[in-house]
Amino acid sequence: MATVLGVNQYGKAESRVVRIVRDTPVHEIRDLNVSTSLRGDFSGAHTAGDQSQVLPTDTQKNTAFAYAKLHGITSPEDYALALGRRLLEATPAASAAQVRVEEYAWDRIGDHSFVRRGGAVRTAVVTVGRDESHVLSGVRDLVLLNSTDSEFKGFLEDEFTTLQEADDRILATSLEARWRHATTDLDATDWNASYDAVLARVLETFAGTYSRALQETLHAMGTAVLGDHPGIAEIRFSAPNKHHFLVDFTGFDVEGLTNDGEVFVAADRPYGLIEAQVTRDDAPPAGDAWLHVPGFV
Repeated sequence: MATVLGVNQYGKAESRVVRIVRDTPVHEIRDLNVSTSLRGDFSGAHTAGDQSQVLPTDTQKNTAFAYAKLHGITSPEDYALALGRRLLEATPAASAAQVRVEEYAWDRIGDHSFVRRGGAVRTAVVTVGRDESHVLSGVRDLVLLNSTDSEFKGFLEDEFTTLQEADDRILATSLEARWRHATTDLDATDWNASYDAVLARVLETFAGTYSRALQETLHAMGTAVLGDHPGIAEIRFSAPNKHHFLVDFTGFDVEGLTNDGEVFVAADRPYGLIEAQVTRDDAPPAGDAWLHVPGFV
């Protein structure tokens, strides 16, 4: 039986890179989780055990740490672009290098003291190719909740449908979003300002949209972001519906105890999972920007 080697890549996952800037008495901190991978013609390693074209994953890890000092970390995107270019330069057999970054935020409580901020995690996925590069900025674990101005009714029903229509419900999600930058001059982009502006628009739209379904809210957020940012080609969302069910007090033998939309049980599973992509109609093609991004299709 003949076999053919299919798509493959390799790299070093989840290097915890922490960079402290000590140039002044007031220190700065950047806390990253960095994963790198290389794809290209590595067939010899798979079929003949030939490692001559393979840059070790340990070297990829070492480069990630070295570039935290040599290049610095002004933003996840800028750092990932520099690291990806270096890995591609060092690996002639590679056709592309991908760098995935999660950044954990810290709040300052002194000149050199910080407290880890919980909640949302900033993300970046940068793919550096021989001819072009792609940048996906993003956020995950962004927990949002509207306590009203949400309904869900008029849905399809069959013999297994038990869900009741809701005129007023809690809408909550732990949002993951990634947006693809269409600009050709990636090095001129102010990544921090762009991230802050997109995140602010997402939050503003979530808070200000009357929702007839989580799908409608995602579309509204995506449309708002693309309307504000011509340099963004598309945005993709993955949004688990964090269900909150009204607690039934009717079985309690307590006089005057009613639940008028005030007490809920938060259920963690099973949950609805809503995913959507919003793209501008004149957006340049994505190429392989979305390929091999773990956990997000």
